[in-house]
Amino acid sequence: MLIRLLAVQTLIAAALLPGAPSDRVQVTLDTSEADQVLAILAMRGQNQPVPDAEWQKLFATVPYQRLKQREKAVASKLHNPAAAFTDDAFKRFVLSDPLLARAARLTATMERWKKADLTRDAERVLAYLPAAASLRARVFTLIKPSSDSFVWDLSTDPTIFLYLEPGMKGDKFENNVAHDLYHIGLSSIGPAYNAKIAALPAPARTAAEWMSSFSEGVAVLAAAGGPHIDPHAVSSVRERARWKQDMSAFDSDLSAVNQFFLDIVNQALTGRDAVQAKGRSFYGVQGPWYTVGYKMAVMVEKRFGRPALIDSTVDARCLLVLYNRAATEQNSADNPTLPLWSPDLLSAVQAGNCGQP
Repeated sequence: MLIRLLAVQTLIAAALLPGAPSDRVQVTLDTSEADQVLAILAMRGQNQPVPDAEWQKLFATVPYQRLKQREKAVASKLHNPAAAFTDDAFKRFVLSDPLLARAARLTATMERWKKADLTRDAERVLAYLPAAASLRARVFTLIKPSSDSFVWDLSTDPTIFLYLEPGMKGDKFENNVAHDLYHIGLSSIGPAYNAKIAALPAPARTAAEWMSSFSEGVAVLAAAGGPHIDPHAVSSVRERARWKQDMSAFDSDLSAVNQFFLDIVNQALTGRDAVQAKGRSFYGVQGPWYTVGYKMAVMVEKRFGRPALIDSTVDARCLLVLYNRAATEQNSADNPTLPLWSPDLLSAVQAGNCGQP
């Protein structure tokens, strides 16, 4: 079993996508850290000693080295040396009994994830990105103490760190990768939006900056592949139920975010820490930045077409403007009344004539 596990230690090299410009897309999957942890767990399961060479193989993998760099950077930023990531601490984690008990499920999950079609995922996301965007990223699957997944180093070496969650299906893994690829692709076009809002007064500029957080909702749509596809079709029953419940709060959530923007513009909410705390509260597991952003994106694509939606990703203010137009049309057609973004807010952030009415 150990030999087989070591044999499947992989670095799935960059796959250039058929039908997409080769200079726009390069996505790699590296499972070497997870494979080596599983190899050590297999030795433990057979009551074999783990030679130091096996630990060194683990610590030398690129995903482990990058994880260590990231955790060190986070600890430094938080001024918390106690949170430092060390080889000894990680070794204790790998030697823990709870992890050994999950070994079989982790192995089965890893085998499913290796069958993922990242080419298909990237093509699906590319259809929602501006023509100038590129998709260059490394995807690391990791067995680690914390269960979080994240994207790191967008500016120089975009990397998706995905926690190997026991039992997660391959299609859910692909959906998660696709969501993060959207953000990486959007970041590749550089600070174009920042240049558009640079001349705004500071409070209005801050509000406009936070509007870009609705990209979370657009990423949900892009990962699904279209407005007529259930964005949680591959999710667990629990996730689908939570999404449905959160989507039902669309009206109140939009109003809450609208007030957040107005409070910034009118300087009723000031101070970087206070603004950050309030803005971050709208992330949640999949909070208003996701749900409100998703519904707006779907309405804009259905009414004005995908090109108009893509244009709004270059200027986040336009997503709000186009949503208001679509919602106003629905409201006038005797459909349930949809909330609108405040005209005073759109005026303050100087949202222009976005798209075609």
